[in-house]
Formats: sequence, C-alpha cells, structure tokens
Amino acid sequence: MAMRSGDTFGIGDLTEQLGVTATAIRQRIERLLESGMLEREKIVAGRGRPTYQYRLTVRGHRRAGANPTELAEAMWQEILAIQDANVREQLLTSVANRLGRQFASQVGRDGSEDQSFESRMQKLSEMLTDRQITSEISHAGDLPVLDICACPYPSLTDTSDERAMCRLEEQMISEALGRPVHLSSCRLDGDQCCQFAASTPSSDSAT
Repeated sequence: MAMRSGDTFGIGDLTEQLGVTATAIRQRIERLLESGMLEREKIVAGRGRPTYQYRLTVRGHRRAGANPTELAEAMWQEILAIQDANVREQLLTSVANRLGRQFASQVGRDGSEDQSFESRMQKLSEMLTDRQITSEISHAGDLPVLDICACPYPSLTDTSDERAMCRLEEQMISEALGRPVHLSSCRLDGDQCCQFAASTPSSDSAT
C-alpha cells in the first residue's frame, strides 16, 4: 500500500502513484476515513483554499501490514513444543481467554443483563461470518448450538489425539459467551460442522 511508509499524502500524490483518477482516490479515502483507517490533516498555506494530507492510523497500519499467518504458525508450533504440560496448558488457556474477551465485549457481555445466551451466540455467529468463517445457529432440544462449518484457523489445526486448537476454540467461545460450551461434533471426525453446545451439569461431570 502506498501509505505504509508513515508519510502523509495528498490527493495528487496518490493519483500519481496509483495511476487512477482523483475522483476514485477521494471515494476510497472517504471509506477509509469512515472505517478509521486514515486520518486527515488540514493544511493552510496563504490565502488560498486549504488542502488536506492523509496518513494511516494505527488501525490502518495493522490492516496494511504483512500477512501474520507465518508468524502465527511459528508461534503455535513453539507453544505445542513446550515440554512442560502444565506450562503449555496455562499458555493455551491464556490465549483462548484473551481471544474470547475480544469477542465478549461485542456479543452482549458488556454489562447488559437483558441479552439471552442464544442472542449472544447469534451475535458471535454473525461476527465469525463477517470474518469469512461460515457459522450458523441450530438447536439441540431447547439449547442453541453454534455450528462452524469452516475452521477458523485451518493451518493450525492438527489431527493428533491432543487437538490443542479444538480445545482452544472451545475455551475461546466459552469465554466469549460467558458460559461453558463443549465441542459436541468435529469436522476432524468426519462431521459436517464443528458444533459447540452449551454445557449442562451432566456434560460437565462427564468430562
């Protein structure tokens, strides 16, 4: 992206660098301003009309940065390679809880008491779908079930008996929804979707 250097750019600069019309640049800039990716600085020089310079915000730099997949894969493999099982489990739990808290503030766990568990799960499903992770809500009796038909982290999923990523997702979703869930069906076992169902006292004791 032309603006990743951290410098400010005017409409003319971007038109020249990108080889598109000023109108196209302005339309794109308006969308980026609305989404918080850009910030605008007003430049007043002399008695003429002011001009504007644009730069990436912190959020914009994060989105414009390099693909973090390789870094995530390397860090995940290092976590799994930790020999001390207790240390490894504590680290996985901490990661899951941190991810879950990032979702929690947006699914109705922000102090409002009027949202049901199912409405929170529906909101989480919508958020996952917005991230290109196909999901929907089904039901097992009276309880809602979160069906995820595309693995959120496919390159990190393993088929070993440990299935650390499956456990991490289970803990992450539990933290996000504020209620324990368990993985009742898994695509690694040949099921069509991974299903996360609300844990009941009997299912908790069974584990």
